Amino acid sequence: MAEEIFINVARSETRVGVIEQGLLQEVFIERGDAPSSVGNMYKGKVVRILPGMQSAFLDIGQQKAAFMHVTDLIDGHEVFDRSPKEEHPAIKDLLHDGQELMVQVTKEPIGTKGARITSNMSLASRYLVYLPGSTHIGISQKIEGEEERGRLKAILESISQGDEGFIVRTAAEHASEEDIFKDAGYLRTKWQSVREESKGVKSPSLVFEDLPLPLRVMRDIINSETTSIRVDDQETHGIMQRFLTDYIPEKVACLNMAEVGENLFDLHQLDDQIEAALDRKVPLKSGGYLIVDQTEAMTTIDVNTGAFVGRKDLEETIYRTNLEAAAAIPRQLRLRNIGGIVIIDFIDMINDEHKRQVLRMLEKGQASDRVKCNITQISELGLVEMTRKRSYGSLRKMMCEPCEVCGGRGFIKSAESVCLEIFKEIQRMAEQVAGKQCLVMASQTVVDRLIDEQADNVRELARLLETSIAYQVEPGYTQEQYDIVVSIAERAQAR
Repeated sequence: MAEEIFINVARSETRVGVIEQGLLQEVFIERGDAPSSVGNMYKGKVVRILPGMQSAFLDIGQQKAAFMHVTDLIDGHEVFDRSPKEEHPAIKDLLHDGQELMVQVTKEPIGTKGARITSNMSLASRYLVYLPGSTHIGISQKIEGEEERGRLKAILESISQGDEGFIVRTAAEHASEEDIFKDAGYLRTKWQSVREESKGVKSPSLVFEDLPLPLRVMRDIINSETTSIRVDDQETHGIMQRFLTDYIPEKVACLNMAEVGENLFDLHQLDDQIEAALDRKVPLKSGGYLIVDQTEAMTTIDVNTGAFVGRKDLEETIYRTNLEAAAAIPRQLRLRNIGGIVIIDFIDMINDEHKRQVLRMLEKGQASDRVKCNITQISELGLVEMTRKRSYGSLRKMMCEPCEVCGGRGFIKSAESVCLEIFKEIQRMAEQVAGKQCLVMASQTVVDRLIDEQADNVRELARLLETSIAYQVEPGYTQEQYDIVVSIAERAQAR
């Protein structure tokens, strides 16, 4: 399917949109005050070891200490070959406080958590991922032809030199042996320069910085389906043109400069699609809809028929809604950059063939995802559990912050609930308010309710506590905010 890439460069933000058939499939955002650190290499220092968790924290110069598990210290590719019952070596036998170590960031700091790091270094190019210190040879699972896989494996085995490993990337399918050799030589040279750089710096220090966002997109995302690459910044256009000429010459013709003053995201309504991706509710064409809820531990996606009533029977209506949802969910995961555990609550289906078709549709959509995913079968409750590798924060994490009114709950207390809280608080102050005047300071909505619906309750409370209650609207107060001020003057004097 034809793919277009739009790159919007502003003074403090760079955005990349990947479009298919006019729909935004993925969006990448990098801001000047918070550049991505994934792929960067640091010389770090161990600041804390947690034997009970088989983990350690390292100072790499970021605001929060970076986290490393024992599996990040040993060859990560051998970890998967271990028996589940085989124990890892104790981390306290591998590290000690104050030890300096070369590490690489594999996951951005998210929320209260620092970056995830590993000592298993990797350097990526167009066709290969270089693994110094490893003997692992791997080929992208998206290269399916056995003959092509065999050819690429033979090339890797011929270029591998001792204590080094390689992974063939998807872009290397049908690439010439010469181009793959050239990539391997480039990566070896780059690794040697990184090693030399690390010897002359003290921890914590940045030793190697990955490419800026536009060039990472050129390296990692461009494929045979890419038909157009448009950028609206002259300097970035020049840098990208040189990069493509050196490394992906067949795609130079796809690169175009936008007209002066033209904002690519505005022109193609991409901002509207990004805005929609921040909503909980995702409408489906049939009239059904998805509800997407992101939490700290996982993301849940609930499928609903909504206004869709179908044409035949209930089972057919449910099947069609689930099928449409299964086609829409993979795009939502990519667009929102949702990672970690995802639970999809499909509407319960009785027909086993319908369940298989829905699952196939979901797997078909995820097959085009550049991020690794694992999908389970539909459970008896209609749930599908899946995981999607998380390296960067989600779109919501990037663009939003918790609401200062609700504190991130997504809800605020009703005016009625706040009124009842005020009554309880005045009752707790019974001794202080007796014979005096109370002034309730609250939002307009709460004061209106106290004056109207709660007027009888207010009078009864004032009579029981032998006080008088007055109100004052505070425009700056949220619906949940209120204060109760007790007058120093006696009630009789206040009258």
